[in-house]
Order: sequence, then structure tokens, then C-alpha cells
Amino acid sequence: MVRFSDIGWTDVTATTGFASHVLRRLGYDPKVTVLSLPVTYASLRNRDIDVFLGNWMPSQKADRQPYLDDGSVEVVRANMTEAKYTLAVPTYLYEQGLRDFADIARFAEPLKRKMYGIEPGNDGNRMMLELIEADRLGLGGFTLVESSEQGMLAQVERAYNAREPIVFFGWQPHPMNKRYDMRYLTGGDDTFGPNFGGAIIHTIVRKGYLQECPNIGRLLRNLAFTGAMENELMDGILNRKLAPEESAAGWLRANPQALVPLLEGVTRADGSPVSELLGAVGDAGAAGAGETVDTTAAAPWSLDRFVAEHKIPVGRLIGDAVSHAQENWRPFFDFVSRVVSGSVNGVHAILLALPSWLLVAAAAALAWALQRSVPLVAFVVAALLFIMNQGYWAATVETIALVAVATLAATAIGVPLGIAAAHRPRLYAALRPVLDLMQTLPTFVYLIPTLVLFGLGVVPGLISTVIFALPAPVRLTHLGITGVPRPMREAAEAFGATRWQRLWKIELPCALPSILAGITQCIMLSLSMVVIAALVGAGGLGVPVVRALNSVQVDVGFEAGIAIVLLAIVLDRLSRPRERRTKP
Repeated sequence: MVRFSDIGWTDVTATTGFASHVLRRLGYDPKVTVLSLPVTYASLRNRDIDVFLGNWMPSQKADRQPYLDDGSVEVVRANMTEAKYTLAVPTYLYEQGLRDFADIARFAEPLKRKMYGIEPGNDGNRMMLELIEADRLGLGGFTLVESSEQGMLAQVERAYNAREPIVFFGWQPHPMNKRYDMRYLTGGDDTFGPNFGGAIIHTIVRKGYLQECPNIGRLLRNLAFTGAMENELMDGILNRKLAPEESAAGWLRANPQALVPLLEGVTRADGSPVSELLGAVGDAGAAGAGETVDTTAAAPWSLDRFVAEHKIPVGRLIGDAVSHAQENWRPFFDFVSRVVSGSVNGVHAILLALPSWLLVAAAAALAWALQRSVPLVAFVVAALLFIMNQGYWAATVETIALVAVATLAATAIGVPLGIAAAHRPRLYAALRPVLDLMQTLPTFVYLIPTLVLFGLGVVPGLISTVIFALPAPVRLTHLGITGVPRPMREAAEAFGATRWQRLWKIELPCALPSILAGITQCIMLSLSMVVIAALVGAGGLGVPVVRALNSVQVDVGFEAGIAIVLLAIVLDRLSRPRERRTKP
């Protein structure tokens, strides 16, 4: 087994898939694990990973140097010399005058004081965050929206189609350079390095691996890529939707001569020569794992293959529907985006405008008014002061704004829907499978269409949160209304009460504990989404958690995690119905 790390960049995915495909044809068993960059280096040190093909230099110098110093990693060779990595803009924005890092501040308003990066913890993100924190080049008021490579590119796609201003991370090799008419900004030499962040990509292995596995070491020393080669490999992954090894197999069929220098001095895993492999290059019968080859004539019939060959195009239909909506309903989605972002930003601005001591005092007063508990008041004050002490007050306020708007939206939709479902059994029967789907579908799945339709930021995070939290108020409202004792309903009917009078004077008061429990659950479910929402640029307490995970910062992870736990306890205790004490 040969263990690779893939940091999620398409170019690294492509090169890792190419190496994996070649190794599989040589008789090895490659295993690829998706890890962040800091986790990759830590895993190399711990001997959990053998090979990493994506060491971009000089931008990763600070990440790599400690491991070179302690001898836990070794540099094999430069496998790519035509790379670069820095900030970029669409050409139409470049022609308007945004050509240099120093020009970004002049376009602050059109850019909405935002720049778009990739995954939290990435070295490029860190360098831009340092510029922002130091207020260099007038970037102090800007926000770096962190998500992922594909999340950033989805936002670039939206902005590019609408010809809106956007500053984002660009690099090559990557198909973005052909897909978009884009230009790289000058003035980033001190941050990303000269020549537009000109980079050399190295192959890294764990200590002693070249000596333990000399045959693979020889292959890695031969392994090199060109810009054109990587662009074709990535095009197969991104545009033709091929698996990385399938893309590599297709490229090798079209370029069989590339195997000759690659396999010089290399043998198969069992020590036999590679002459047969070289002779079979380009033949359909020499397929490795993942290659598309027609073997159905020789293979016996099996049910699983028969069913798989007649696949129902569920994913394609949903993808086509989202693409159709994106192309034809753009004004509607822009309107929803403005309303949602305006609501969250408005609540956030109000909370930020209030002094922190006033918010703490208001939370304490609310705790006393709702629960009449001195220990709870003391806990609320202590918890909020601890969060403030750890430096997460601003992120906590942002999270509270997101949770508040998500809870209000889910309650406004869920409670009336639960009431209607309680009065119409057929409606609830139709809703039940939908609610089951909303509760059980992995929450990451919600982020994909919302990201495409609404772009990066708080909007896809909030909409995904509402979808995830909505079933709780619907189910518990339905449960409360249907649980009203029948004699009470009959008494109301006997006294001539109308349907609305029965609802407001009988059903809702009786169902109120259940409805409040649904709202409490809605708050907790909304808060549980903060880390996931941070993956699409929603901000809040999820950002330091994701950043700590990607950069192996145990201290930051625990600090932010404890802040989330304390906030969850505070919100839970405040939203619970007050316990009634009965006298003995």
C-alpha cells in the first residue's frame, strides 16, 4: 500500500490520481486520504502518510520548514515548475483599474469589502488574513470569505456571469485560466512571492520512505508534470466529471509515450520488468482500476452490474434542475439573497452597536425574567464573560445573529405548517416523508445547491440551517395540537366556538409547552449548524473551529469549541419553559 495525501486542490487531486493509477498498474495498492495541508505534514511526521505531491513553494515554506528541521520529511524533487498562485480578478474589473494589490482598497464598496479565499487554514488565506489584521494596503476593513476551492469557484462563476466585481485566489495550472477571462494582480511579491506568486511544486515523502521502498522512490524521482498535462487531467475531473484515476487513464491512452521516461529503472511490485506494461500502453486490454474498458462480453451476468448499467439519472436530473433555476430564476434568488443577508446583517449590526457589557446585562436580565433562577443568571454572566475573555465575542455575536434569524424563519414556517398538518391528516401524511428526508439527508448536501444558487456567504448557510431545523417545530407543533384532549374540543364546539376561537383559546394554550419545546429544539439544531455553515463563508464561531481543524491547532479548537458549548447551554436554558415548583 502506498498512502497519499490530497489537500483538496484539483491540481493535487489530479497529480495524485495520476500517480495512483500508474502504481495500481504496477501492482501496488494506492490509498488517497483527503487532508488539510497542516494535517498532511503532521501525518507525514507520524508515518500515517507516505507521499505528498502538492508542496507549493515558496508559499508553503512556513508550513514545511519545521518538518525539514526535525528531519521527519524529505524532499524528493520538483514535479512542476510552471505554477503560480496569487490574487486574481476578471479582466473586466482589471480594465476598470483594479490591477494591483494597492488598488483593492479603492474598490472597497463595489467589492463589498470582501475577498474570496479557499479552505480555512490554507497558507494563502493566512497570508491575506495577516494583511487584513495589520491593515496593510488599506485592507483593514475587508473580510476574507473562506470556504473551499470549489466554493470559491462557484462564487467566481456567479460574479463572472453577472459581470460583478470580485477578487479571488487564482493559480495555474488550473482550468479556471481557460474558463474565465482573468488577470493576476501585481504588487503581491511581498506576500505570495515574485512573478505573480511563481511557484515550484515538490514531491514530499516521510522520513526513510525512499530507503524502505526504493522502487517507488525511483518512480517518484521520475514523476514530473507540465502545465498542459495538468490542465488536461483537471479538465477531465472538473468538466467531464471523471474520477481522478479515470482522467489519468484517458490521458495515458492519448499520450502513451509519457510512460517511457516515467518507468525508467522501475519494476512491477513483484520485481518483474515493466516491458509488458509499456508494450500494452494505449491498448484497451491494459486497463487499470477506474479505466473505462468494455469487458461485459467476457464477464458473467450479475444482478448488481445489470442494475448499475441501467442507472436512474437522479443526480443528473437534480443537477439540470438547479442549472435551469440558476439560469432563469437569477432575479428571484438575488432578491432572496438580499432579504436574507439584509436580515442577518441587520441583526448583527444592532448587536455589534450595543456595548458588550449591555448585552451581558441584558442576557442576565432575560435569564432572571424567564427562569427566576439566581444560579442561572450567574452562569449566563460567567459564560459570556469567559467567551469574551477568550477573544471570541465578535464571532459569538455573529453566531447569535445567524441563529436568531434562522430560528425566527423556521418557527414562522414550522408552527403554522404544524397547525395545518394537525387539522389535515392527509397533509401530514404527505409532509412526513419530506420531514424525514430533511432530518436524515446529510447536511453537507444542502450546501451544494444553495451555494450554487445563492453564492458564498451567510445566505446558503442560513437557508441550509433553516432546512435542517424546520422539522422540529413542525413535528412538535403537530404533536401538541393533536394531543389536545377531545373533551375540551367538544366543550368548545358545544358552546359554539368558531374554528379560530378553538385554535386561539383551546388548542394553542394546550399545545404551548410542545410548541416551545419545538422552538428550543430549533435553536439547538440551528446552533449545531454553525461549523457546517462556516464551510460556505457564513462566519461566526464555526470559522475558528474549521480553521483549527485544518491547521491542527488544538488550543484554538478547544477554545472555540468550549465557546460554542457555553453558548448552546445559555440558549437552551433561556428558551426552555420555566419549571413550575409545586408546594409539598
